[in-house]
Amino acid sequence: MSTVDQLVARTLGIPEDRLTADLAYQSVREWDSLGHVALMVALEQEYGVEVDDDLMLELRTLDAVRAFADGLSGTAADGSATGAEGAGRTGSATGSDSVSGTAPGGVDGPAPATAPAVTVHRGLEGVTFDHSAVTLIDGAEGTLEYRGYSIHDLAEHASFEEVAHLLVHGHLPDPAALEVFTKQLRAARTLPAPVLELARTLAHAHPMEALRTCVSALGAYGPHRAAGTDETLDEAREAGIELIARIPMIVAAHHAFRSGREPRWPREDAGHAEAFLTVLLGEEPTPTAVRVIDKGFVVHADHGSNASAFTARVAIGCRADMTAALTAAIAAFSGSVHGGAAERAIKLVDEVGTPENAEAHVAALQSRGEPVMGFGHRVYRTEDPRMRHLRASVVELSEERGDRTGLDVLDAVAAAMRPRQRHGVAPNVDLYAGLSYRLLGLPDDLAVALFVIGRTPGWVAQALEQHANNVLIRPLLAYAGPRGLTYPSGAAR
Repeated sequence: MSTVDQLVARTLGIPEDRLTADLAYQSVREWDSLGHVALMVALEQEYGVEVDDDLMLELRTLDAVRAFADGLSGTAADGSATGAEGAGRTGSATGSDSVSGTAPGGVDGPAPATAPAVTVHRGLEGVTFDHSAVTLIDGAEGTLEYRGYSIHDLAEHASFEEVAHLLVHGHLPDPAALEVFTKQLRAARTLPAPVLELARTLAHAHPMEALRTCVSALGAYGPHRAAGTDETLDEAREAGIELIARIPMIVAAHHAFRSGREPRWPREDAGHAEAFLTVLLGEEPTPTAVRVIDKGFVVHADHGSNASAFTARVAIGCRADMTAALTAAIAAFSGSVHGGAAERAIKLVDEVGTPENAEAHVAALQSRGEPVMGFGHRVYRTEDPRMRHLRASVVELSEERGDRTGLDVLDAVAAAMRPRQRHGVAPNVDLYAGLSYRLLGLPDDLAVALFVIGRTPGWVAQALEQHANNVLIRPLLAYAGPRGLTYPSGAAR
């Protein structure tokens, strides 16, 4: 095996027999976005070159990596000499895999018949499936805007209710419209008694499991339409506003039940964040806690066509109703590489312990091919613009409590990871989120559910946009398995 093949196998942590011609970025679980960055860093260290963004995008297949390395070394994988002009750009790498009908290794049975080549975009990467006026994300510049408004302005000046109105109705509210919208949220907080009782019976469950189940149950207690009648756009909007109000109450009530107490319901005039914290904590929250939670909700409110928003759109595309769409979104969001990462990132503070251990901990994770949670993003090539606002909340809470230990640990980890920032592995929204909740005295396993509360208006906005100009979302799969097998007789089975 050539040197570059050994490097690829070692860096991705895969056996040599998996280094086939069709190996490419996202074609296997090990060659994910973080694995790709690790491979680029390994190439830089092995060959003494700098892999810039353009070259990083080109080196997305094993063949492209081989050609690049051959050009640098002057020796092909088979030992023959190559021209020096092979160095640099390969010209052969693409952002997708070409499938020609060859059966993957390890599949029993005859290979499928030769079929026309198709382009496969693993994970739908790079595929733009529709237009949207909800959220702008510029990953190269680190820009995030909700309906044209910068996340920085909104995080510093807007309340969650204003941002929710902006996303759901398409514009910032004037005082009269904000009052109407706020009254709608307050009126919808009350949970149906059977759903509240369900939350009680799920006191043993993880907050996300309880939330998913209870949101699904809400669908049985909403307005009932005639059989065969789809939810109208106005009905979907009303259902979405109710969900924005009720999802925080489900999370908070479930936490009260698992803490061995009855929920303490908020004052009628309490704002969204204050009402949630009152039920969650069983007492009136401090102004600092309300401010931190409110800002967290604003920062998390939407993020374009992420996996959970796409899931909601797929459900709406099938003409499922709003409650079903958000149940599906919550299920997708709970996964460890989506919203679930927020819960895992906080464990960095405990695993590292002190700032002095940060570099060794990062090096150990990287040597094992494991990700450093709280870093890297599928979209951003630079620092996640939401991160600074959550870090500011952590700074405020740390100073108020006179304890900067967690903050200093995460800052030290960020410093240890800085060499990888130019490859797009910068701090993301999860890095400081969990610590801000821990500093408020909340258990770590609430981090993902808190993220969901903030994200609900975005899911509603995405679902409404899909509803307004609906289409069934139905991508294809390129079949690569056996064909023409003979069904065995009883004796042969």
